[in-house]
Amino acid sequence: MFDGHLSSFSGRTRAWADSLFVDHAVFRLVWTNFHAVIPGKVYRCNHPTPARLRQATRVLGLRTLVNLRGHRQCGSDALSRQAAQDVGLIHLDMAFESRGAPHRDRILRFAKLYQNMVFPMLMHCKSGADRAGLASGLVILLEGGTARQALKELSWRFGHFSRSRTGILDAFFLRYQAQAEGRLPFLDWVANEYDEAQLKKDFVAGALSSFLNDRVLLRE
Repeated sequence: MFDGHLSSFSGRTRAWADSLFVDHAVFRLVWTNFHAVIPGKVYRCNHPTPARLRQATRVLGLRTLVNLRGHRQCGSDALSRQAAQDVGLIHLDMAFESRGAPHRDRILRFAKLYQNMVFPMLMHCKSGADRAGLASGLVILLEGGTARQALKELSWRFGHFSRSRTGILDAFFLRYQAQAEGRLPFLDWVANEYDEAQLKKDFVAGALSSFLNDRVLLRE
């Protein structure tokens, strides 16, 4: 088990073992799920390995790394934090959910972080599909885009499945589109009218898609 420390050779070895084989980073050595949300400003991907993070920083001139998984004791987290520090990136934790109705306070916190962020920035979750899709959709709306444009960030081509439990993220943007788009600015709707409990109550996921996403693909 990884104990959270990289200060020794054995600690780094355990971190890599945990990252590659427990956190499935072995697949992320070649599969990046990288996408430019706003070219030159905002990018998304799955949890980057140190080498990938160094390359992206060099090529894109990154200034900030946003961790959408939240701070956790796992090898991938420790390695990317250390890599961010080594290349001089600002590292921010902004945990989002992938299978629950997005929380109002987390959306508003993300909006505040975004307002004061140093760009260009790269944000990641584990697979770069669901939480990265939610955060990317929020970026689109914070930049003045539409719910329809935001929904494109939650796509099967990133590995997001709208018929599984993660489809509640699509339902969130659809609810804004139906209830307030064109009437209220997005953040005003979130702060004053968005009902996450009702969204959770109304959403029904497909059983088969949820089984494949949660049990077969072992998505976080």
